[in-house]
Amino acid sequence: MNFKQLSLTDWLRLTFGIFMVLVYLGMAVLLAINFFDWSNTRFMVLMRYGMAVVFAVYGVYRGYRQWTGKDYYRVQDLEDRYGTYGDNDDDKDTKQ
Repeated sequence: MNFKQLSLTDWLRLTFGIFMVLVYLGMAVLLAINFFDWSNTRFMVLMRYGMAVVFAVYGVYRGYRQWTGKDYYRVQDLEDRYGTYGDNDDDKDTKQ
């Protein structure tokens, strides 16, 4: 990836993506160490560890997508998938 070709929007998306990965992983750690001092009933301990696992898995997933460059909102990915605007196979039939 050539960082000189990134637009301001790409830089903001990259920065926000890294920030959110850190938030999710940080939240997983905070829940695992009981930073919020929740009660130690069996249900709350299971809930705390369960949510810590969910945050950790989602943080790793977002980190993987950030690292590989997969983004749901990239125009290039949409163009690769669906073609450019107005480029339909239906138009080819009517032009003949």
